[in-house]
Amino acid sequence: MRNLRNIGHSVFREPVPDSPFAITASASVPFSASCWDVSRDEVIVARGPTAQDARIELCRLAKHTHERPPSHLKSRSIATWDAVCPNEDGSPDVIQSIHYFSDTFTTIVIMAGGDIVSVIEDEEGTAVGEAHVEIVGTLSPSISAARWSPDEELLAIATGDAKVLFMSRDLDVISEVVLTEEDLKLSKHVSVGWGKKETQFIGKGAKAKGLRDPTIPEKVDEGALSSNENGRCTISWRGDGAYVAVNFLQQGQRRVVRVYNREGELDSVSEPVDGLEGALSWRPEGNLMAGIQRLSDRIDVVFFERNGLRHGQFTLRTPQDAPDVATELALEWNSDSSVLAVIMKDRVQLWTTGNYHWYLKQEFLCGEGGNKHHQSPKFAWHAEKALLCAAATAGKVLVNEYILAIDRGPGVAPHDFGAVAVVDGQTLKFTPFRTANVPPPMAFTELEVEFPIVDVTIGRDCNSMAVLHRGGVSFFDLVIQGPMMRMLPPRLVSTASFRKSHAQLYEEPVLQVGLSGYNEAHVLQMSEDIEILRHRFEGTQSHGHGWQKTDATSIATITTPIVAPVAEEDGVIAQDWRGRLSRIIEGEHLPLPAEFANFLPWTSYITHSGEFLAFGQARNGYLYCNSTLLAKNCTSFVVTKHHLIFTTTNHFVKFVHLATEEELEVPQDDPENDERCRSIERGGRLVVAMPSRMSIVLQMPRGNLETIYPRAMVLSGIRDLIEAKNYGAAFATCRTQRVDMNLLYDHRPEQFLEHVGLFLEQVKDTANIDLFLSTLKEEDVTQAMYKDTKAGSAPQPQEIEGSAKQSKINKICDAVLAKLKTQKNANLQNIITAHVCKNPPALDDGLRVVADLMQEDEALAERAVEHICFLVDVNRLYDHALGLYNLELTLLVAQQSQRDPREYLPFIQELHKMPELKRNYTIDDKLGHHEKALDHLKALGDFEEVKTYIVKHKLYQQGLSIYRHDEQHHRVITDLFAAYLKSISQFKEAGLAYESLNNYHDATDCYLKAGATCWRECLYVAQQQDPPITAQRLEEVASDLADALREAKDYAAAATIHMEYLSSIESAIQSLCKGYLFADALRLVALHKRPDLLESHIDSGLADAFSSSTEFLADCKAQLKAQVPRILELRKKAKEDPLAFYEGENPFGSKNADGYDIPDDISIAASSRATTSASMFTRYTGKAGSVGTVGSNVSRATSKNRRREEKKRARGRKGTVYEEEYLVNSVRRLVERVEGTKQEVERLVFGLVRRDMPERARAIEEAMGLVLEGCKTAVAEVWPQEEEEDKRQVEGEGDDGEGYRPVGGDGVLFESMEAMRAKQTPPTVTGLEKLALLGDRK
Repeated sequence: MRNLRNIGHSVFREPVPDSPFAITASASVPFSASCWDVSRDEVIVARGPTAQDARIELCRLAKHTHERPPSHLKSRSIATWDAVCPNEDGSPDVIQSIHYFSDTFTTIVIMAGGDIVSVIEDEEGTAVGEAHVEIVGTLSPSISAARWSPDEELLAIATGDAKVLFMSRDLDVISEVVLTEEDLKLSKHVSVGWGKKETQFIGKGAKAKGLRDPTIPEKVDEGALSSNENGRCTISWRGDGAYVAVNFLQQGQRRVVRVYNREGELDSVSEPVDGLEGALSWRPEGNLMAGIQRLSDRIDVVFFERNGLRHGQFTLRTPQDAPDVATELALEWNSDSSVLAVIMKDRVQLWTTGNYHWYLKQEFLCGEGGNKHHQSPKFAWHAEKALLCAAATAGKVLVNEYILAIDRGPGVAPHDFGAVAVVDGQTLKFTPFRTANVPPPMAFTELEVEFPIVDVTIGRDCNSMAVLHRGGVSFFDLVIQGPMMRMLPPRLVSTASFRKSHAQLYEEPVLQVGLSGYNEAHVLQMSEDIEILRHRFEGTQSHGHGWQKTDATSIATITTPIVAPVAEEDGVIAQDWRGRLSRIIEGEHLPLPAEFANFLPWTSYITHSGEFLAFGQARNGYLYCNSTLLAKNCTSFVVTKHHLIFTTTNHFVKFVHLATEEELEVPQDDPENDERCRSIERGGRLVVAMPSRMSIVLQMPRGNLETIYPRAMVLSGIRDLIEAKNYGAAFATCRTQRVDMNLLYDHRPEQFLEHVGLFLEQVKDTANIDLFLSTLKEEDVTQAMYKDTKAGSAPQPQEIEGSAKQSKINKICDAVLAKLKTQKNANLQNIITAHVCKNPPALDDGLRVVADLMQEDEALAERAVEHICFLVDVNRLYDHALGLYNLELTLLVAQQSQRDPREYLPFIQELHKMPELKRNYTIDDKLGHHEKALDHLKALGDFEEVKTYIVKHKLYQQGLSIYRHDEQHHRVITDLFAAYLKSISQFKEAGLAYESLNNYHDATDCYLKAGATCWRECLYVAQQQDPPITAQRLEEVASDLADALREAKDYAAAATIHMEYLSSIESAIQSLCKGYLFADALRLVALHKRPDLLESHIDSGLADAFSSSTEFLADCKAQLKAQVPRILELRKKAKEDPLAFYEGENPFGSKNADGYDIPDDISIAASSRATTSASMFTRYTGKAGSVGTVGSNVSRATSKNRRREEKKRARGRKGTVYEEEYLVNSVRRLVERVEGTKQEVERLVFGLVRRDMPERARAIEEAMGLVLEGCKTAVAEVWPQEEEEDKRQVEGEGDDGEGYRPVGGDGVLFESMEAMRAKQTPPTVTGLEKLALLGDRK
C-alpha cells in the first residue's frame, strides 16, 4: 500500500543563448545515452552523433550546491571525438551501450557501427574535454545490442549477423554463439492438460455441453509479429549475473527470447507470443523477465520465467489524448526489483506490484518541451540506490529520487480513522481501516482524477484530502457519520488547476503536496527553482486563480504534521537538504526548535506535552528523534498520541512511550517479558495505527494485510478509558483482548471505589458483572503482569499499614454490595456472586440472602440457589446451609446436589423432631463445629456429657472459658486438663494446673519431670504437701534436681541445692569449680571455715579447668591453621577456573589464553539436560557416570535425590562442591565458641593468680591471646568485606526478579551457592582483658 513519493528532483536544461548556464557549443545536440557513476552519484550523458555533426561529446552532470541551486545540475565535458559514419546512406551512428567503471574511471561506449570506445579519466579529475579516448575494438558488420553483466565482468554483444559474443572486461572473446532456427526447437513446451482422451471419463452431460480442457488455451500463439516491429534486439542480465536473456527477431520465424548462462550455453527459449516486441528486462530477483506484447486493442507487459514459459501480464495505461506515445516502448527494472519503469515516447511510468496487482505509482513527463529534436528518453536506474533514476531527453536531463511511503491519515484519537490512500494511475484507492478493513488490491472506494496522481496528503484532523496531479490539486471532503464514527466515501469539493500550456507541463513538474489546516494546499514544484504554491479551497471553483508562490530553494520535502506545532496555528512542515525543519504558514518560513543531523526521507512530526518532536528514518534504517538516534534497524514507523511504533529487521514491532527527547526509551528485543516488543511475521511493515481501536495494520511482503492488537497499545487504551471513567468500554476491551480485569481496579483504586455505581451502570449485563467479580484476585496486576513501562510513570500510592491487611477482593465486593443492596431483585445474581467471591467466601451471607428470599418469592429463591450452587461446590454449600440451622434452606440446597435423598431426608426429618438446642448441638457436632456444639451442650445442662465431650474432642480451653464463672465445674475441667497436659509431656503447665488445684503431690511429680527449668517450683510444692513430705523423699527430689542442673550446665543452681537442701559443701564447691565460678567457691570455704578444702577441692578444680582450657585452645589453634588456608585455596581455584571447579576436570591436555586449552569447535557452556557429559550440578554426586544417557538426569528432581544431596551438603566432604560452605560455617562456629569461652578463661586466670599459680595463669592467658589473634586474622581472610561487597554488586547486576530455580538435587547446590553469595555478617572477636599483675610478656 506504499506509494512512490518524489524526494529529490534535479534537472539539467539545454542552455539557451541568453542563459548564464550555457556551457558548450554542442549544447543544442540532443542527448543520446546516459549512465550512472555510482561512486559519485553523478550522471554521465552522451550527445550526438547527428546527421549535421558526427561528433560525440561525453559530459558529467553533478550537483554543486555552492555554485547553483541544489535542484540544478552542472555539466562538465569529459571528452569529445568524431564518430565515423558506418552507414552507406550517410545516416549517423547510434550509441548502443554506455557504461562507467568506477574503479578504473573508464567509460565504455559501444556504437551500433561496431566501434567500442574507451574514455579514461584520471583519478584527480580530468580537465574539461581532455580525457583519453581510444577505440579499443571494432566488430563487424554491426552491433545490434550490448549489455554489461551486473558484476561488470562480462559483456554480452549481439551483432548484426545474428551472433552473440561473450567478452571479458578486457574485451577478450570468451565464447561466440550463433542465433539459428535450430534454437527454436527448445521452445516446444508440452502441456499435459487432462491427459489422453481414452484415459478420461466424460459423462453424457459433459458431452452434450461440449466441455473442453480448461488447461488448454482457446487460442495458441504462433509468434505473429507486432504491427510496430522494428527489428530491435535487447539484452538483459539476471541480477546475480548467472544468466543473460537476448530478445532477438528470428527472420522468417518469430521474435524469440533466448536465455544463456555465463559460458554462452543456451539454457532455454521462450514460447511463441503473438505481438511480442523488442523490449526486455530481467527482474534482478531472477523470477521474471518482462516484455511488451502489442495486441489490437491493448498493450500488455508480459512476463516469462527462465524456462521461457509465460507467467502473467498486465495492461499498460496509455493516455487517451496521446495514444502515439506508446509506439516506442522500453522496460527497466530497478536494482531491488520493486519498480518496473516503462519508457514511452515522452514519459516514463513507474509500476509496482502487490498482492498480484500492478499499480501505476508515478508518471513523469520528459518530452520535447519545445525542442526540435525527437527521441525517446534515455533512462537509467542507479545500481545501488534503488529508487534513484535519470532520464535524458532531447533538451534536458531529469534526475528523480523516490521513496516508498504510505500516505496515511493521522494516528491521534479521535481522528485515527486509519485512512490510507493508494495511488494507481488516475485512480486513488481509499480505505479507512477503522470503517472497513478491505484488503488490497481492493479498496473501500476508488476515486478518479483527470491526470495520473503524483502525491496525496490527508489533513491532520482527517476531515480533508488533497490529491496532486499534473493538472492541479483535487480537494476532497472526508465526512464522518453516525455514532459509530463511520467514514463515508470522500466527496470531491473542487479542483484547483495549474495555469499552464501543454508545453509548460514538461517544464514545471509538481512534486509533493501538503495540507495546512482544513483547506489550504501547499504544492512543492520545480520551475526555474524549487518553489511552493499555496491555494485555499473555497466553494467549488475549478480554475487556476488563487495560486501564490513562495520561494523554497533548498526545500526537499513538505509534510502535513500529525498535531500542529502551535495549536492555534496551521502550516506544513518543510525539511531542507541539510535536515533543518521549518513551518511554512502564509508563505513565511518559521524555524522549528528541532532539526535532524542530515536529510531523512521518511518523517513524522508531533507536539507532545508542549514539546515538538520530529521523527525520521534514514535509508539505512537509522531512526531518529530530532538529532537523537533511537534504533539502527528500523523498517517502518508511525507516531500516535502516546507511542512511537516501529518495525525492525529482526521482525519485531516496538513501542516507545512518547516523552522528551532525552527520556525516550527503546525496549530490548524481549517480546516474552516486555509488552513494548512483539514478534511479527517476517518482512511486515506498518500501514497504519488506530489507537482508538487499539490495533495496527501490517502489510506483508506479498501484499496481504494483517491486523493485530499489540499488548502495549491495548493496555494504553484501557488505561485511557479507565482515566476517562469509561468502564464499559474498558471492560469490553479487557474481555475481548483477554486482559486481566483486575486492571479495572488496580489502575485507579480510589477512583473505582468512588464510581462503583458508574461501573455497574456502564457494564449493565449481569453476567459481565459476575465475570468481573469472579476474576478478582489479591495481586496488584499493575505491579507485576501489567506494570506500566512508561519511564517516570508515578507508582500507585501504597496503602497505609493499618488498611494493608484488608483484602482487596473484599473491599471491591463490599463496595459493589453497597450499591446493589437497594436493587435486590434486579441484581440478585450479582449480590450472591459478590458474597461468594470474597476471600474467604462469605457463603453464610450468600445463603442468608437466599433464606430471606424464601420468605418472599420461592421461585426467585430457587433461581438464587441454582446460581450459588453453580459458583460453589454444592456439598460445601450443604454444610454451610446446615450450619445456619435452617432446615428448609438445607433441603433446598440438597435438592440441587447429586446426593441420594435416602441419605439426607431421614437425617433432616430426625432433626425436625428434636428440640432446638438438641438440634443445634447435633448439627454442629456433625459438621465438626465442636466449640459451638459444646456451647449448646452446656445450655442443655448435662455436665457429665460435657466432660465426656471435652475429653473426646480436647476442648479443655473452651471448657475453661465457658465455665470460668462456675468454680466447681471449672476445677473439674482444670483437673482433666492437667491430666491431659501430663499425658502429652507438657509437665510445666501440668504442674501449674495441679498447683492451682492445691494438688501438690502431683504438682511435685510434674515439676520434677520438667527438669532444670522448674527446680525452684518443684522444691516449693514439695514442701507444701499435706501430709508433709518425708526428709528422705525431699533429699531424693533435691538430688535428682541437682543432677539435672549439672547436665544443663547450671552449676550455680546445682551448688545452691547441694548447700541448702543436701548440706554438702564439698559437692557445692565441685559444682562451682566445674562452672569456673572460683570466686563463689572460695567464698563458701571461708564462710563455712573449711580451709582444708582449698587444696583438696579448689586447687584440683583449678587444675582440671586449666587442663581442659589448654586442650580446647590447642584444638582451636590447630583447626584454624587447617581450615582457613583450605578456604582460601578453594576460592582461588574457583576464581582461576570456575569451569573446572564446578563442571569437572578439563579432559584436554593443552592450555588456552587463560591457561587451559579447550578446542574451539566445541561448546564450553554448562551442559543441559540433553547432553551426556557431567554438568556443574552432577560433578559431586559421588558416582562416576551418574549422568547417564540423554535426559536421564531429569530424575535428580526427585525428593529422594534432594535428601541425598542435602546429606552431602551437611557433611561437606573434602573435594566436594559443598566443602567451602562447610568450612566457612565451621570457622564461624569456632570463632563464636572461642568468644563464648573468653569470660571463663578470664575467671580461670583470676582464680589461678589468687591461688598463687602465676605461671599457669600466664600460660593460659597467653594461649587465649594467640587464639583470639588467630580468630581475628581468620575473620579478616574468610569474610573480606570489600571483596564481598564488590562480588555482590557484580552478581546483583541484571537481577530484576526471580528467575529459574532448580529443584531436587540441583536445587540443593543452587541453594548452597546462593547462600555463599548472600551477604554474610562476620562473627565478632573482642580482646582479652589481661591481668596487670602478670606483667607484660615479650
